[in-house]
Amino acid sequence: MGASEAVTDPSSLYQMDYMANDFDSDTAVVHTVRNALASVQTGESDSYDELVGVMHVNRFSDSDAVAQLASVLKALSGSVACIDIIHHRKILSAIFGMKLWDQREAVMDALVGLIISLAATSGKYLDSCLNMLVSNFLPPPFVIKGHSEPRIINTKREVLSRVHAALLKISVLVPLAPSRLLPMLAHKMPKIQKKDQSVVIYVENLLKLENSSIGQVSGSMILMMVMERLRDLDLEIGWDDIPQDDPSRGMFDMELEDPAEGTMDEGDELPVGSLKEDTSGENIVSELLDKLMVTAFDHLESCQNAGRLDQVFENLFVSFENYILNTYKSKFTQFLMFHACSLDPENCGVKFASKLMDIFLSSNKPRTTRMSAVAYLASYLARGKFLPVSIVASMLKRLVDECADYCRTCNDDIRPEAHQIFYSGCQAIMYVLCFRMRSILDVPHFRSQLIPLESILMHKLNPLMVCLPSIVAELLRQAKAGGLFIISDSFIFDDLLESELSRAFGGCERLDTFFPFDPILLKMSNSAISPNFNYWAMVRATYEEDEDDDDDAEIIVNGDEDSDEENDGDIDYAMNKMSITPKHSFKNNMERDRLMKMPSRIRPSTSPESL
Repeated sequence: MGASEAVTDPSSLYQMDYMANDFDSDTAVVHTVRNALASVQTGESDSYDELVGVMHVNRFSDSDAVAQLASVLKALSGSVACIDIIHHRKILSAIFGMKLWDQREAVMDALVGLIISLAATSGKYLDSCLNMLVSNFLPPPFVIKGHSEPRIINTKREVLSRVHAALLKISVLVPLAPSRLLPMLAHKMPKIQKKDQSVVIYVENLLKLENSSIGQVSGSMILMMVMERLRDLDLEIGWDDIPQDDPSRGMFDMELEDPAEGTMDEGDELPVGSLKEDTSGENIVSELLDKLMVTAFDHLESCQNAGRLDQVFENLFVSFENYILNTYKSKFTQFLMFHACSLDPENCGVKFASKLMDIFLSSNKPRTTRMSAVAYLASYLARGKFLPVSIVASMLKRLVDECADYCRTCNDDIRPEAHQIFYSGCQAIMYVLCFRMRSILDVPHFRSQLIPLESILMHKLNPLMVCLPSIVAELLRQAKAGGLFIISDSFIFDDLLESELSRAFGGCERLDTFFPFDPILLKMSNSAISPNFNYWAMVRATYEEDEDDDDDAEIIVNGDEDSDEENDGDIDYAMNKMSITPKHSFKNNMERDRLMKMPSRIRPSTSPESL
């Protein structure tokens, strides 16, 4: 049947040679499709219904049917001006309901071409086209189940590369597209309840968009979506038996503890406390969060390689400030900031500390936000192995100067609850010094910047009696050994007990243990973080000898005193379980035995409950 017959006889739609690729045959298919579309308005819709029926072919159909569908989709791309949103609802519904995952490559290409044509031809189809493409970010169950199989990985690459290419082309043809896209991306984000790999794949696609030209327009909003989902997963992970602040248990001794129950074999997932989830899959949420964190880490590294980490960091900090800074008991998501800083210490690393400091010093910020910011700052300065001592010292100087100014202007009201911001600043200074005092005291200029600290600690507000006893005890011990204070006899260095003032901070107004960059308990994420992380086991306190001396310290690895495991080049999960504890810190054998038998869990930090 020739092309002229195809124009006048819509029934020829199924009688043509759809395998032919010559110009005449392509033209004939276009004419036939247009006639079928036009027939609806004349009341004769048989050919139109047959056209709609072609849309239901999938990858399992025979080759002729697949080739026929590809030809029809191409013909529709050349006929979008003939498609009416009222009269052709059936075929539009069929087109927008098609999934690339269900089709072979030839159909995928033809379908993507049609979607681009529809989006660019009329604004009334734009949302439907974008929605259809975004829907393909969510893979079908067979992809979720076999996500690691080579065949599935190839299918995933074929589908998603076409989706992204289509979105980018539409954003060029229709400048309004990125702003219309954002609400759809947020709406289709998989819910936590699904607890499957779909959220991982979806976030991968969001980050790929952020790394494209679309991200130049909407990158900050995309990062907020990712940060919000990570936070929600983070908060799903609950802790049982979280140790409370106990003056008889040193927080530094508690950081790394030997497993009390069983051992871990190679390849086992790192346990994340006791998860308060359904017992049928108690580690699912933590595993998902771990994978998402690593996906985000990889994205940050690609941004660094592309020379755009600085721009991404600014957007990431906005997300951090909006979703994480004031989140109660955020455990892991904040490590996105830590990793970004470790990739670019001189730029991002300094900016993060400065931004946190500015928030703490801002009188326009809420009290709880300022307290949270200085807690993040202290934990970051203590744990960031990549931070030079000069940066740490400069931040400490600002904190010391602020607290000294506060003491000079303080009124006669010495109620602890009236000075929480001051006490949080003092605790931040002491916490950082517990980790960094030795390196700071080694530089005379840095040491001189700490001179006002002595008067701060001796002030009538008495921060030593309000801040956490374990931090105060460690600070005073190191200060005595390092000669930090001129009048050292003014301080009680031994047997410091929690005071009535500290206990008065109970309830929602308590100055709590909030050190958000305590060791991360997600195995894959920890592998990325650990090379740039200061563990307490690595700290050289002022009271320790310069040379290793078996009489002064013992190395405890997994509770095995005889362990000779050494791996200086890869401080990974094993390092996370290692603690160097000076023997003279044990007052007696009973104290030593008590520390050796602590629960096999790193105590998570907890933010002020008022947050």
